Amino acid sequence: MMAIAFGVTLLVVLTSYVFYFFAVSQWPELFEQPTLLPNGPEWVWIASTTLVGLVFAIVAGVHLARRILVPLNSVTDGIRRVAQGDLGARAVPGDRSLGEAAGLADDFNALATQLQRTTEEMAFWNAAIAHELRTPVTILRGRLQGLAEGVFTPDESQFRSLLNQVDGLARLIEDLRAVSLAESGHLHLHLQQTDLDAEVESVVAFCRQTLQAADQHPVLDLNARSVRCDPVRIRQALLALLDNVRRHAVPGKVLVRTRLDNGWCVLSVEDEGPGIPPESASQVFQAFRRMRAGGETAADAGSGLGLAVVAAIAHAHQGDARCHSSAGGGACFELCWPLSLHCAR
Repeated sequence: MMAIAFGVTLLVVLTSYVFYFFAVSQWPELFEQPTLLPNGPEWVWIASTTLVGLVFAIVAGVHLARRILVPLNSVTDGIRRVAQGDLGARAVPGDRSLGEAAGLADDFNALATQLQRTTEEMAFWNAAIAHELRTPVTILRGRLQGLAEGVFTPDESQFRSLLNQVDGLARLIEDLRAVSLAESGHLHLHLQQTDLDAEVESVVAFCRQTLQAADQHPVLDLNARSVRCDPVRIRQALLALLDNVRRHAVPGKVLVRTRLDNGWCVLSVEDEGPGIPPESASQVFQAFRRMRAGGETAADAGSGLGLAVVAAIAHAHQGDARCHSSAGGGACFELCWPLSLHCAR
């Protein structure tokens, strides 16, 4: 639009100079007595200039309109296709010199990409949750049906087996709840001054028998004293880390350590193998992403939610969860959060 206005103005000014230069030299008698009304040659000049300016404005306007309508029509078509279920639809930005129109197309493409990613993740989550719930529910149904039909003897071992399945379901549901709340930003904490070392000792004592049954021996190195955190969530994260070690680590020593490091509190669990490849370390905290070691079966692979819960709790504490190789060739999982933590999220 600025080009059109500038071009027409320049056309009028330049043609005015040219017209009067030739008109005064050719018809001097017409300009000896200036009047308020244009004379004949001036009317011709005004009409010619107006016609040329109009043609220029029409040509430039049509060209500009086409450039603007390409991304706008593309966005309109993309919106229509997305509304019909085609989440792969994208708009064509067209001429990048039209910043606003191209920006609108880029924003639509970003929105469509995010919508497609969210839909795919939702479908993946639904399938994964159904898969995780199917096994314990099938076992419970089979055991209960066997008890009802007299196939199994209703003794203490049967009831304990059923109770273990129910406990597994409860842990799975709580893990799903924690990860879902974290994804939506509603994983609220109840912060308080906590003796972290005492909390760690109690969790390790609770898990010691289970770890020793897998020939794993926990060793404590505690130097955190009193820190501010949500003790319930920290215990949940440590339980997930120890359960991960029980399922995946080789027999050996399990080092559980707390320390203060430059304004951060660090809780780590370190095993002696088999470790995690560096290229997979960034993926272990994603929900339902299992890094299976050699010889691991589906039965002992876990739900794939444990480390995702650890990451969710770390982020809720305004911290982070990390994974790296240990000095002994195993894996070291760290949960860290700032000591200056003040408000719950």
